[in-house]
Amino acid sequence: MRARLALHYSGADIEIRDIILRDKPQHMLDISPKGTVPVLILNDGKVLEESLDIMIWAAQQNDPNNWLNATDFSLIETNDHSFKAQLDRYKYPTRFPDEDCSKAQQNCDAYFKEINEIIAHKGQLGGLTDYAIFPFIRQCANVDRNWFDARPYAALQSWLEAHLGSEAFTSIMHKQPIFVPDS
Repeated sequence: MRARLALHYSGADIEIRDIILRDKPQHMLDISPKGTVPVLILNDGKVLEESLDIMIWAAQQNDPNNWLNATDFSLIETNDHSFKAQLDRYKYPTRFPDEDCSKAQQNCDAYFKEINEIIAHKGQLGGLTDYAIFPFIRQCANVDRNWFDARPYAALQSWLEAHLGSEAFTSIMHKQPIFVPDS
């Protein structure tokens, strides 16, 4: 989602191919053996397999609002590692049978507090940071929307709703035909 948001922002002329993750085409696995999405194949044959790398590449192609220079990579790092780990434990505790996941929701809440304070002060996170973090906040909020909506984070909740209603988000959420490689 965040790679698509950045590609949309940059206006990159690319072909989006949706796949079914439980039925990954061999063509994809040949290009990216790790078998995760997103995968972007550049014209020179280079393959980008991380969404943040795709975001940076897209902004390097066209960055009409100079977002790349306003991006908080430290905050994205915290999101991608510390918060994502807690989100996974909150959303999928059965995937971590050897861990106590009972504090994961509380740990997500601490992150929400931090993000809320930044947004309350600045109105946004800045640059590509908003696109990089928004999908994870959305995912966490949707685990228990009543709980999220009851949190005392008005700035974060408004920010999330603005992103959910944005043209960028609604335009990237259209399903593409499932990719079927030529035989």
